[in-house]
Amino acid sequence: MATLKETLLAKIQEHRPRTQKLVKEHADVKIGEVTIGQAIGGARGVRMLVTDISYLDPFEGIRFRGKTIPETFAALPKVPKSEYPYVEAFWWFLLTGEVPTEQQTLEVVTDFQSRRAVPAYVGDMLRAMARDTHPMTMFSAAILSMQRESLFVKRYNEGMKKDEHWEPTYEDATNLLAKLPSVAAMIYRLKYKDDKQIPADPKLDFGGNFAHQMGFPKPYDDVARMYFILHSDHESGNVSAHTTHLVASALSDVYYALSAGINGLAGPLHGLANQEVLRWIMKFQEKLGGKEPTEENVKQALWDTLKAGQVIPGYGHAVLRKTDPRYIAQMEFCQKNLPNDPLFKLVNMIYKVAPGVLTEHGKTKNPWPNVDAQSGVIQWYYGLKEWDFYTVLFGVGRAIGVLANTTWDRALGYAIERPKSVTTKMLEDVASQAIKADDLGAD
Repeated sequence: MATLKETLLAKIQEHRPRTQKLVKEHADVKIGEVTIGQAIGGARGVRMLVTDISYLDPFEGIRFRGKTIPETFAALPKVPKSEYPYVEAFWWFLLTGEVPTEQQTLEVVTDFQSRRAVPAYVGDMLRAMARDTHPMTMFSAAILSMQRESLFVKRYNEGMKKDEHWEPTYEDATNLLAKLPSVAAMIYRLKYKDDKQIPADPKLDFGGNFAHQMGFPKPYDDVARMYFILHSDHESGNVSAHTTHLVASALSDVYYALSAGINGLAGPLHGLANQEVLRWIMKFQEKLGGKEPTEENVKQALWDTLKAGQVIPGYGHAVLRKTDPRYIAQMEFCQKNLPNDPLFKLVNMIYKVAPGVLTEHGKTKNPWPNVDAQSGVIQWYYGLKEWDFYTVLFGVGRAIGVLANTTWDRALGYAIERPKSVTTKMLEDVASQAIKADDLGAD
């Protein structure tokens, strides 16, 4: 039976002619136009990135290799006595587009276990940092510090063909991904548990070992598996995914690229939003003064928030025009495992009321919740109450998607990314010409 690397090579060899044909025969075919609003507004909606690993439909939500979130969870092999799949099976699935067998999954589990050990110098570096350093800074720095381990750099310096770039990139990506749960747990125990580290368990899978090294009992291992898969990829245009792709397009190795992507994830308009949402929900709970959340008092509190010029955190999305399927997956977990938790009951009532309030308010294109509206509540319930750490969890999950994408970028030989810029005066000239053209048409 073929290993993951052998299966991936077969997929790459099958895919390369498709990309080569598009570039050779159809390079000048237009797939869209760019407006002034898009140029100034962060390239929103500009179709300029290619990935087959995930696609975000505004009304259908995310699909991983063509499968919805429920389909993905149902298809992949599950950890024994667990309701959620192996993260290692998901890694195989993202890389190949194929659902692995139980045997193939366990081969990846064993492979990850063999690559899990974190170099001692990473811990030394983290301990040298100020203890009030944000955990995302520590996470990014830890990733970057391991750049000396890059096999891609070694092979590149020795000389290799372009169509071989994917292979050491795959090795780097797998080496790095296998270590990330232990790195994240090391940071958590260092910052919040007096540096009382818990050694890795060589028998556990990706999610199970993370829960073990964090010091959280079952079912937190399932929480980790669910969380990492849900946060893995959201097509390539978000800040963390695009940044990783951009840096890697210069043939920087995955240590450089992922560290850069993690820095983007740390922004409050991206991954940091989950802790902002939880902080807001807890203040919301305080305002209710111990009262049970009802449609009436929650509606009034939401209107008070909006009238004060504030937003409702966790609601709205740059692309989605429906409830985020990642939110639904976490909501279903909560309904089954913590239905009477006060914070979850409040979140559920906000979900019932907020879309109507936001629609009536009329200043949002999407009045539905995104993934951040739910995720912090689960972490808090299971004892992870240091919300500064939540984005590190996001980062471990996001690494799965961006590292799979980077491996494929190298396999297909994608070019360095270099968009063309224009000046404000050039945009003003284009706008002026458009006005004149409209005036002539009106005449």
